[in-house]
Amino acid sequence: MKILQPENWPKPKGYSNGVAAKGNHIFLAGMVGWNEHEKFESLDFIAQARQALKNILAVLKEGGADSSHITRMTWYFVDMEEYRASLKQLGTAYTDVLGKVYPAMTGIQVAGLVEKDARLEIEVTAIIPD
Repeated sequence: MKILQPENWPKPKGYSNGVAAKGNHIFLAGMVGWNEHEKFESLDFIAQARQALKNILAVLKEGGADSSHITRMTWYFVDMEEYRASLKQLGTAYTDVLGKVYPAMTGIQVAGLVEKDARLEIEVTAIIPD
């Protein structure tokens, strides 16, 4: 995997502007912060984010991948201000679960998610190198 960082651009914090990779592609559906029984244990944004990240790892493992193979993440939030107010705690939860991996990322506020109690949903693309 190669991080794509133009020479004169400031280094992004917590993500990469681009990633180039070759190999077996794994595409994850949007993961929400419920447990393996599809039950939300908390309505707290950070608790749901942490659980969604754990869910991502579980699905990646089924494909023979881990967090180091994540090349792209798209985050969908129902409340952008909730996200912004939680950045430090979210960063801690992120590194606690995924480690220091910084794929290309996008964050988008949406009017709602399919699961009405979900505070966020995360899509992932991972590539296991050849």
